[in-house]
Amino acid sequence: MGNSGLKQHYETAKKTGVLNLSQRKLDEFPPNIRVLAPLLRTLDFSENKFTKLPNDVGDFTLLKHLNISQNKISSLPDALGNLAKLETLNASSNHITTLPSTLSKLAHLKQVNLSDNQISEFPLMFCNLKHLDVLDLSRNKLSAIPHGVSSLCVAELNLNQNQISTMSDQLADCPKLKTLRLEENCLQINAIPVKILKDSKISVLILEGNLFEMKQFVELEGYEQYMERYTAVKKKMF
Repeated sequence: MGNSGLKQHYETAKKTGVLNLSQRKLDEFPPNIRVLAPLLRTLDFSENKFTKLPNDVGDFTLLKHLNISQNKISSLPDALGNLAKLETLNASSNHITTLPSTLSKLAHLKQVNLSDNQISEFPLMFCNLKHLDVLDLSRNKLSAIPHGVSSLCVAELNLNQNQISTMSDQLADCPKLKTLRLEENCLQINAIPVKILKDSKISVLILEGNLFEMKQFVELEGYEQYMERYTAVKKKMF
């Protein structure tokens, strides 16, 4: 798509603060986009052919919403940490293997979608982000939920379709965690911490497709306490 084809999008973006360049077969930052850095609040580069994001993305300091899903990006630049106002980050369906520690500076993040990537280590840089409500890490290559997760502030954590075989009982200490999705992982029944069942706020725990029968889960110590929370939440819904 030539510069003339982008011109109308730029003019609209100057008025609205929204630039949608989804499905444009782009493989790099259009050079003229930099003039919009002081204006944009929403930037959508989804479904293109990017293999990386330039550090220039850090100049878009007013951004609240960034969508770079369905590209071929293997890593994210440290400069993303400059987007102090960012509330939603969608980088799903890429080739991302590691994440920059600078993401820990994004204090206004509410939702992060990193599903369908190649991430193998749990991203502890998202801990202590007080406004982060949903973190989606499904369909990655995680093998463990490590110690250090107790300060993760999300209400929902999606870890479906990973390779998780061990999980820290510190998940029980997460202050707001209500929904924990762990479908289709590599968990044995003895890897489920009793503390999560007895002493957490988790009221929806999805475990189908692991290396045990669900009837074994029902027999775990603490199951009754978990079911009390689960039932209370269901009653509120109806």
